[in-house]
This record gives sequence, structure tokens and C-alpha cells, in this order.
Amino acid sequence: MTNYYKVGKIVNTHGIRGEVRVISTTDFTEERYQVGEQLLLFRDKQEVLPLTIASYRRHKNFDLLSFEGYPNINDVEAFRDGVLKISEKQLGELDEHEYYYHEIIGLTVIDEEDKEIGKITEILSPGANDVWVVKRKGQKDALLPYIESVVKAVDLTAGTVRVEIPEGLLDDAD
Repeated sequence: MTNYYKVGKIVNTHGIRGEVRVISTTDFTEERYQVGEQLLLFRDKQEVLPLTIASYRRHKNFDLLSFEGYPNINDVEAFRDGVLKISEKQLGELDEHEYYYHEIIGLTVIDEEDKEIGKITEILSPGANDVWVVKRKGQKDALLPYIESVVKAVDLTAGTVRVEIPEGLLDDAD
């Protein structure tokens, strides 16, 4: 059985030439959306549809894609709200200290005193560095920047992330 990983969601069409607007959930847009690459479109109650990228460009905060064999808006209208995924085989090798979102989400966060802070539920990409959303029991979610001074060790085998919390980062917890 093959695993599939989300790289984006089609939120709308764009223009009349078969382009779709995608909100991406991948750090590798240039690589994922190269002309000729294949993506899989998952939609509710429909068969998975393989799509080959015909074009890719950035426009405002969106990635715009078009697909071979779907040259106009009428062809891609039905793709709206579909989720674009890649197969496990399409995952590339990462450098040291780089992780795929699916590897990080679900890990348990432990502080410098071996206290469990919570579990990572989401990854935000607001700018310079990713921010990991940590669900805490009975408290607001914590937002941890993925930077060297905070994230000390990621142990995928143990399912843990060791962190050093800078003073003031979790003040609302007290």
C-alpha cells in the first residue's frame, strides 16, 4: 500500500486557460510543480485523478498550475476543493535537520526539564522560519519557532522533540 502526502489544495480556478489556484503545503514548490511532474488529485467520492503539470507560476500568495489535457476553465472547474498529493516514492532526500511535515506533526514536545509540553498538531510557514503549533492540555496552543535556539533535538524514532523554551515564550501558561 502506498502512502500519499498532501502538497496543496485547489481553492479556485484562475482565468480561462485552465489554471487553478493552489494553497501549497510544501516547502518545495519549485521541485513539486516542475513541468512534467505528476500530482494526484483527491476529491470526495471520486477516483484519484493523476495530473501532469503543464505550467507553474506564482501569483500573489498562490501557486498557479495548469495540467496537460485540461486547456480551459471548463476542464478544471471540477477540480476546485480537490487536494493535490504525491506518492511516497516522490519524496526526495532531505538534508540533516530538515523534515517533512508529516514526520513532525504528532511528535511530543519535551522541555529542558523533561516535562511534556504537548503534541505538534500543525506547522505554519509565516516567513523566515516555520512555526510549530503545540496542543497543550487545558491551555492555549503554544507556538514554537523552528530555530536552533529553541528546537534542540528531533528524535523521529522516539517520537519526541526536545526544546529549550526562551523566557516569555509560554508566559500565558503560568
